[in-house]
Amino acid sequence: MAKELKKRSEVNEKDTWAITDLYATDDAWRAEFEEAKKFKEELKKFKGTLGSSAETLYAYYSYVDQISLVLDNLVSYAARRRDEDTKNSTYQAMYGSILSLYVEIEGASAFELPEVIAIPDEVMEQFYKEKEELNLYKLHITRKRSKKAHTLSEAEEKLLAAAGEVAGTPTNVFGMLNNADLVFPEITDEEGNKVRLTHGNFIPFMESADREVRKAAFKGLYSVYEQFKNTLASVLNGQVKQLMFFANARNYNSTLEAALDKTEVPVAVYKNLIEAVHANLPSLHRYVELRKKLLGVDELHMYDLYTPVVKDVDVKIPFEKAKETVYEALAPLGEEYRSILKQGFENRWIDVYENEGKRSGAYSSGSKVHPFVLLNHADTLDSEFTLAHEMGHALHSYLSNQTQPTVYSEYTIFVAEVASTCNEAILMKYLLSKTTDKMEKAYLINHFLEKFRGTLFRQTMFAEFELKINELAESGESLTAETLCALYHDLNVQYFGNDIVIDKEIDVEWARIPHFYYNFYVFQYATGYSAAIALSERILNGGEEAVKDYLKFLSSGSSQDPISLLKIAGVDMSSPEPVNAALRVFDSLIQEMEELLAE
Repeated sequence: MAKELKKRSEVNEKDTWAITDLYATDDAWRAEFEEAKKFKEELKKFKGTLGSSAETLYAYYSYVDQISLVLDNLVSYAARRRDEDTKNSTYQAMYGSILSLYVEIEGASAFELPEVIAIPDEVMEQFYKEKEELNLYKLHITRKRSKKAHTLSEAEEKLLAAAGEVAGTPTNVFGMLNNADLVFPEITDEEGNKVRLTHGNFIPFMESADREVRKAAFKGLYSVYEQFKNTLASVLNGQVKQLMFFANARNYNSTLEAALDKTEVPVAVYKNLIEAVHANLPSLHRYVELRKKLLGVDELHMYDLYTPVVKDVDVKIPFEKAKETVYEALAPLGEEYRSILKQGFENRWIDVYENEGKRSGAYSSGSKVHPFVLLNHADTLDSEFTLAHEMGHALHSYLSNQTQPTVYSEYTIFVAEVASTCNEAILMKYLLSKTTDKMEKAYLINHFLEKFRGTLFRQTMFAEFELKINELAESGESLTAETLCALYHDLNVQYFGNDIVIDKEIDVEWARIPHFYYNFYVFQYATGYSAAIALSERILNGGEEAVKDYLKFLSSGSSQDPISLLKIAGVDMSSPEPVNAALRVFDSLIQEMEELLAE
């Protein structure tokens, strides 16, 4: 009999996030939702007035801040409830309702950008002098005015805002299909038990010491995506097409330029990452060759990439133990940091375990009341690192929300992965420092190497795939399942080299990756990891001043452009050097692993 997941109603409350910190009941949410409907009409009263006086412009942005706070709570509650059980139609409907209202409010404020851009420079400067409080919004206004070349007429802006809900359809379809509708087969685990394959247990199965279990999980999962590859290709094609629509409408040269312009990141940073990783692919090929040797197999397969190459160390980490270890490991970040971490642990910021219908993976959502962290903890070392990772996001959100005014409280996606991966790097150094056992050290180094492979190399490969599918679509080619599978296959060959069999099942892996719906988000895992390696070294070696700089960075929200923000912390991402430096660390770890396990 296969072991089935708990229903949401069966999960112990202590293992769930404190969602009632947002709203005590669904009815309380509905009441505020009804009040929020009034925002549309109130916003319309500002139409045609933004350039009339400094007082009016300040009143407008103050009101937008109020709207932002209310919508943040409404969206957060509905989204968190939806993710607890994606099969629950009540919360699907609530999320759909707030999403629709959000789009309507955006439409009601479509006049803002054209009006703010139309204010003459000399008038704008006079406004700042007349109303000192308006200077709070000066950077925000300057950013908007810098987009003049990509801003349309009021009517056109309203039309684009209204199209926003339709544009989200590919993401929503993928999410529902992937999380709620796809059912994976049962496989036989190491003890001979029949277990239903899920998103949550797939990676633990791939880490199994039993090769037949790994192979069964691998083939079982991808057999389902193979059945739906044409549908999923159509959905992904729709995602790219909507990105093209908005990029073209706003006069950008490409979808990549449109995406990065929003966060003030030069296109060169994206392409430099891919070039730097390409230059260092021999290091990844060296690692694949070492993995093949250490596993002692005639052929290395894609389902052999996750299992630890050190067989004598079996690490099982319950959630309570993971919390304790993460807390101790992050001591170098200081007591201020750890006191907030402890607050999150003790006040149910975290939804811990997988349940039926729960969204797969992990994330942190930086709500104003406090962050909400979704996990699917599986008592593995990887789960422990995921906890450190997501709490890095959570504390970044918490500190920015506590320190910055509402308009600058949200950090940009370019810096989003730095705090999370810095936590992981510090945790790894802590674990390595605590062991004197040769095999345990080798096991941890293997895990560290896997972080590099999975984050720096794998996410760059994803970024390259995303760039190529957008370029193909922009050149007029349709993104069919055949095209996507062939492209994905070729990238795997390029990245992993000749010492591994590129199994045909991996060709359809693109179909299960949610990040391809995040609009050029995924490359920032790799740039963020590179920055995090540099910052973790600085924190561990630089003492109090380095920690002070780092906390200032975490507290800065979007108060500067992302490249400048990272310079506050002590790393320059306008240069490829952090990427190259991180990959030198990867190479040195391979060397250390080879020496540790040399006969």
